[in-house]
Amino acid sequence: MSNGGELLQIDPVELQFPFELKKQISCSMQLTNKSDNYVAFKVKTTNPKKYCVRPNTGIVMPHSSSDVKVTMQAQKEAPPDMQCKDKFLLQSVVASPGAAAKDITPEMFNKESGNYVEDCKLKVVYVPPQLPSPVREESEEGSSPRASVSENGAVNTSEFNNISRAYNEQQDNVSETKALISKLTEEKISVVQQNNKLQQELELLRRERNRSRGGIPTVYVLVIALVGILLGYLLKRI
Repeated sequence: MSNGGELLQIDPVELQFPFELKKQISCSMQLTNKSDNYVAFKVKTTNPKKYCVRPNTGIVMPHSSSDVKVTMQAQKEAPPDMQCKDKFLLQSVVASPGAAAKDITPEMFNKESGNYVEDCKLKVVYVPPQLPSPVREESEEGSSPRASVSENGAVNTSEFNNISRAYNEQQDNVSETKALISKLTEEKISVVQQNNKLQQELELLRRERNRSRGGIPTVYVLVIALVGILLGYLLKRI
């Protein structure tokens, strides 16, 4: 959704933040100048300590665009029903030809001085993060948990907490599965090493047995030879 003002076109006019606790979140809006004039702008907010706007003042040259980045500081808790009452105001005014950001003064946005100042109010909307489900069955059945969001971007806090809890449980299950796979892999390696060791010992036993079998005929031949020599010696004596 965009606002088609006479001086600047602002897109979007809703600052949507994918809300996450204890994390800085940013969104941006684009200011488009379709006129032949240099246009100066200034951004205000009802909660300046909570947001950082860069740049909060500037010049948009004729037939060009400029981006403004809004960063929300990390929040420690979610607001009731995920509703945000913060508001932004973007003011724009025609500047002198060739003007730069350093030429902007507060008096330029003073309506009492007769200046034509265009105001655009922007509201803040918290959007719950889309949590992907690692469970295949749920994705196939289309039953992955998602928070229901109303048209104005609000979400029930308890529903948001349930989604976060389910996501954390799924992450714990994934960690347990990885640990089990690692343990099974180590056991498999140990079994393979034991098997190789047994194979080596079996081969050694086979070689020793073969050597033992090969030694029996040799001893037998030696015994026969000694008996033959002894008999020959006795015959000669007779």
